[in-house]
Amino acid sequence: MDSTTPLYKNFRLVHQLKRRLRIIAPVLKNDQDRGYIFEILLKKRPEIKRVRSTFALGSVIIEFDPSRLPKANLLILLDTVLGNMSHKSGKGLLSRGQKIEFSGKLKEIDLAIEGMTCASCALLLEMVLKRDPRIKQVNVNFGTETLTVLGHTSKEEVCASVESLGYKAFPMDTLSQRKKMIEKEQQRIVLARQRLLWSAVLSAPVIAIAMSMTTSRRWHWLQFLLATPVVFWAGKPFFDKALRLAKHRAANMDSLIALGVGSAYLYSLPAFFFRKGHLYFEAAAAIITFVLLGRYLEEKAKGKAGEAIRQLVDLQPQTATLLRNGEELNVDVETLQIDDQVLIRPGEKIPADGLVYQGISTVDESMVTGESMPVVKEIGHRVIAGCVNGNGVLRIKVTAVGMDTVLAGIVHMVDQAQSTKLPIQKQVDKISAVFVPSVMAISGLTFVGWMLVGAPFGFAFGNAITVLLIACPCALGLATPAAIMVGTGQAAKKGIYIRNGESLEIAAKLNVIVFDKTGTITEGKPKVSDLLKLSRLSQEKIIMLAASAENNSEHFLGKAIVEYAREQAVTIKECSHFYSETGRGISAEVDGKTVLLGNQAWMEAQQVSLSELAQAALQFADQGKTPVYMAVNGKASALFGIADKPKAHAKEAIAKLHKLGIETLMATGDVARTAHYIAAKVGIEQVIANARPEQKLTIIEALKAQGKYVGMIGDGINDAPALTAASVGFAIGNGTDIAIESADLTLVQGDILKVADAIALSKATIVIIKQNLFWAFAYNTIAIPIAAMGRLNPMLASAAMALSSVSVIVNSLRLSRR
Repeated sequence: MDSTTPLYKNFRLVHQLKRRLRIIAPVLKNDQDRGYIFEILLKKRPEIKRVRSTFALGSVIIEFDPSRLPKANLLILLDTVLGNMSHKSGKGLLSRGQKIEFSGKLKEIDLAIEGMTCASCALLLEMVLKRDPRIKQVNVNFGTETLTVLGHTSKEEVCASVESLGYKAFPMDTLSQRKKMIEKEQQRIVLARQRLLWSAVLSAPVIAIAMSMTTSRRWHWLQFLLATPVVFWAGKPFFDKALRLAKHRAANMDSLIALGVGSAYLYSLPAFFFRKGHLYFEAAAAIITFVLLGRYLEEKAKGKAGEAIRQLVDLQPQTATLLRNGEELNVDVETLQIDDQVLIRPGEKIPADGLVYQGISTVDESMVTGESMPVVKEIGHRVIAGCVNGNGVLRIKVTAVGMDTVLAGIVHMVDQAQSTKLPIQKQVDKISAVFVPSVMAISGLTFVGWMLVGAPFGFAFGNAITVLLIACPCALGLATPAAIMVGTGQAAKKGIYIRNGESLEIAAKLNVIVFDKTGTITEGKPKVSDLLKLSRLSQEKIIMLAASAENNSEHFLGKAIVEYAREQAVTIKECSHFYSETGRGISAEVDGKTVLLGNQAWMEAQQVSLSELAQAALQFADQGKTPVYMAVNGKASALFGIADKPKAHAKEAIAKLHKLGIETLMATGDVARTAHYIAAKVGIEQVIANARPEQKLTIIEALKAQGKYVGMIGDGINDAPALTAASVGFAIGNGTDIAIESADLTLVQGDILKVADAIALSKATIVIIKQNLFWAFAYNTIAIPIAAMGRLNPMLASAAMALSSVSVIVNSLRLSRR
């Protein structure tokens, strides 16, 4: 077709084949952002196989399936999309500067990325994906090789964008998929070692010949023959990546390596064939080998850094024994559904969360909960996927599968923590983004500078290559994520699950910790120890009314009264008109009577006189028991004394925090005397009693207003607002789901001794991050000028560059010894 044929008003059809069209679209010319968006819009159509753009010309080549998308329909589609993009009024779909609003809930997409070779790869992916107006937030982590996108886009479209840059994207929707990615990572390490060994074997003679300074033609031929496969086979991944990035007008560490190696090899060819000038075959081969060595060591070190999450993923078994119609079926764990019945034999891993309906055994929950002693499981007990069954046989009914299991939730939480960027890392990213272009510019200036002062071409050229090779943005990019990856993994091993990396940084600054009492300082297993009755009603009737009213309550004290009724074999009846006011009490109708239970403030608000119970309530409180008042039909009828012991390690935990210079404060809804009794037992001096949820929130905000970094530790629904408002919220792992969701860190098994461990680990992680950044900046600040002054050769430069990244990861691994 004639190249001047104008078919549609928004583009010109330049060339067409049965399965391919080439168009010129003026609206895309020299507009990279619009070009990327145009590609994304077209790739949404499954009939379009490939889109390649040349932004400088406004040229686009579209490969499509004509059986599914006829050419005429494709041309109409192109005209419509380009027409919207070129709308003059600014109201078009993608007009320059337009802010596009998308409706609907934001979707979080998690993917594993294969093919990233250094931290600048992660920056490149972030930069390109952020150009899509539908994507609100992008986070790519080189250390964990993961990508998280938040926006109004689909997984398929994100994968297409990633793959257009030469990387591969894989879903991480299940633990089985995570396991496959880990297996691929191990295979990649093996392949990296093989490539390194062959490169080293071929490069060694090339370097030896160069060092011998021989001028023999035979030896030069051997150099050429051995260096060529090293450059074009072992070095192929560097050139492939550099070319793909060049098409997107981008560059990273692979670009520097490809430029340095390619320049050294190409310069050597005419010198070799025409026997004039210096040969750099040994430099080209050595550079590839040293970089491959660095990458291999880096992969190995990253493998060690990610050991914690691998151990968690490995907990899930691949198969399960399904019980159906009296038969035992061996099935893939991914096929399990809620309410399925599963048999768990001695020594087997539990395949899904569930409830025991038959059998008794002990279960090792240490990897998930941090609890070292096996836990007895019998009928009605909950079991967690990934934990190991003991000597008994259990039959369970599945309550959660796939990503809804506790184990999957923990893995996802650790993933999120490891992929989060700290504020300090965001500043480093800005530097890294301009690092590679800057190094290229310095390399060019080095060459020009040496030529201007009369240096030989070969000397100037060698120095320019050395500048390219000595620079290392990878060390800068790895400094923070490597430390976070090891730090959060080590926390997970201790039973501390961190929701985001930023809270790890802030935890190092905490100077005040606010504790809830019940379930946090105390065991959270309150028991009725005393019952004082005023009413003429029998004690059994009083217990029945109280337990029936509290049977719908989720409060610890209410559950204690219900449990007390069961111990006394008292029948619990249905109640009506149930009402609960958080932090105060409840009301309900039972057996035709209005029943009130709660604290003094609740009773006074209901205009119930408590004068006859006041002295007994004070005595209970002085003994560390919580007084719960009861009124029937508006009259005070009974007083329950409920005791809850402090946790075994509570006193030790508070002492550890005091040694770290951290103030402790208890804020509880309990009465003052009970609160002070418990606080004195564990060593807390400051107590705020009768605190309602909104008051706990006010306490947190007041402390923050004084410039303090405040930690809050709680486990109940009433603690959720304060946990959210705190600088760092610590949730007790056996508390309510709302509390856990509101917190930044979860302490599995409710061991508050781990608060001090979390803060100590946080401080150590920040120290490692600062060390990593110092050495990364120092390395580049010193090395680049030395290279530009001609004090290094390309081989030494490539070796130093490779080892700089490895040193950052090795330094981060010191955290694993804590």
